[in-house]
Amino acid sequence: MFEVARSEYAIFLNGGYGVGKSATLEHVGDLLAQAGRPFSLMDVDWFHRSWPPAEQDNALLEADNIAAVWKRYRTAGPRQLVMCGVISTEAARDRYEAAVGCPVRPVRLTADAHVTRRRLRGRYSASQQPALDWHLKRWDEIAARLEAADLDECSIDTTALAPHAVAERILRHFGLGSMPNASNG
Repeated sequence: MFEVARSEYAIFLNGGYGVGKSATLEHVGDLLAQAGRPFSLMDVDWFHRSWPPAEQDNALLEADNIAAVWKRYRTAGPRQLVMCGVISTEAARDRYEAAVGCPVRPVRLTADAHVTRRRLRGRYSASQQPALDWHLKRWDEIAARLEAADLDECSIDTTALAPHAVAERILRHFGLGSMPNASNG
């Protein structure tokens, strides 16, 4: 029997490019599943990635898509929503909260600039050089915006941590830390 998880809030893994948000999201899901806690994962990048950009603002399209998917997930019963992406303004946080109908509680993931650049270089093939260049060019600006916005309830430096250890720390922060086989990572 699964332990019922109510959607009182959404956990949001917040951070710039290459800090490990997507990898950590997968491990959060694995740990919640091992503990028998119903959940839904959303990497918000996949809710707006299309070309050409929508006639309406892509952020609004993203919010509409998230709302529709979250509505469908909730028909399967109560669950913990865990999202990842970038929230660098109160307006963005408000937009996500409106989309999912509950408070969004961001946890910022950070990493050393050298490490994030190395991670980004490992993510893209030679044929994806323009995408790599785009992310490398904007990395510093995103990191500075996130720091200045100060919207996160805690911060975790992922420089020397594996995604599984980051996931464990996040779940402990939210009182969901009694995961089976959880190390003290």
